[in-house]
Amino acid sequence: MPRIVMKFGGTSMAGIERIRSVAARVKREADAGNEVLVVVSAMAGETDRLVQFCKEAAAIHDPKEYDVVVASGEQVTSGLLAMTLQNMGVKARSFMGWQLVRASGVHGNARIEDVEGGALDEALKGGMVCVIPGFQGVSEDGRVATLGRGGSDTSAVAIAAGVKADRCDIYTDVDGVYTTDPRIVPRARKLDRITFEEMLELAGVGAKVLQVRSVGLAMRERMPLRVLTAFDDLPGTEIVPELGAEDMERNAIAGIAADRNEARITLTRIADRPGTVAAVMGPLADAGIQVDMIVHAATEGAGSSDLTFTVPRASLAQAVSVLKSAGIEGDILTDDAVAKVSIVGVGIRSNPELAARMFATLAERNINLLAVSASEIKVSALVAEDEMELAVRVLHTAFGLDAPRGE
Repeated sequence: MPRIVMKFGGTSMAGIERIRSVAARVKREADAGNEVLVVVSAMAGETDRLVQFCKEAAAIHDPKEYDVVVASGEQVTSGLLAMTLQNMGVKARSFMGWQLVRASGVHGNARIEDVEGGALDEALKGGMVCVIPGFQGVSEDGRVATLGRGGSDTSAVAIAAGVKADRCDIYTDVDGVYTTDPRIVPRARKLDRITFEEMLELAGVGAKVLQVRSVGLAMRERMPLRVLTAFDDLPGTEIVPELGAEDMERNAIAGIAADRNEARITLTRIADRPGTVAAVMGPLADAGIQVDMIVHAATEGAGSSDLTFTVPRASLAQAVSVLKSAGIEGDILTDDAVAKVSIVGVGIRSNPELAARMFATLAERNINLLAVSASEIKVSALVAEDEMELAVRVLHTAFGLDAPRGE
């Protein structure tokens, strides 16, 4: 009997009518003979509302109490869905995250350590549909701990791995993974399949379909994923360990991602000696500030160098404050009107011409590169923010990703 995890996002759970629609979809899977576990998010906008309450209660608040408040949104939707299923004649019950998911680390951004699947196994064997709130678990000190924004995806994958599910289906408000954001490129195409590596890179550089941690966990556990829409019966996108023979003709580039959440910091006239970069990056790491693209250029014969890197735009002011407090020498220049554009695909691994084509395509449109970074299957370029959408469109066309006209 197949065992599946179905995860529904906040838009899918936004109100009783949509919860009834989700319940009907879950009932269909149960009626087909599947063992079903459902992981739910809070109603769309509810977590933001709860976070605002926390800010109004105390500008500086106890993160443990913050978790108690913001975890309540998923508790509501899990109970409502279980009730709705029962009303449809389906055996169902809700569990709480603290009953199942062991977490560690910082409250508000905890990490899953283990899933206690015994109670779920027993319920499933009794023909029960298990409804579980995402985004939460229990910390080592016995307190509710939340997993950070988007953490319900991670909950779903972890629970699927913990109960040895056959697959995990992520239901959202889009019908799959596209070659780029259709709002920027209307002729973007939906992908039938994409590799874990490609999805991980796309999620990491701006694609919003899946949360990065959930993809990384699925990749590590080799848990088959599908991205589907909760609003239509349409085929979605399968996320698989590797592409099969049926995908041999697929483009070497899977997609183009863009991210406006970037700010550039340049340190000029810093010492050109071993340890200088470490002295800059160490305080930023200690402050929990994520650093992305890094360019270090020495001035020949001058004994000095320039160091450029990017941080999340929301962290710019904090990063500058940390650098000044650390006594970093040289001038600090900042620019928050930048964006990152990336090409992602397994073909990059074996074809250096793809990166060259990217740079040539941008040069033809006079789009200046402010920084460049690359991994095994990704090349990213930092550009002016007002040139981001043009860069996405021309790259999408240059790599043959546009859908034929009329599709």
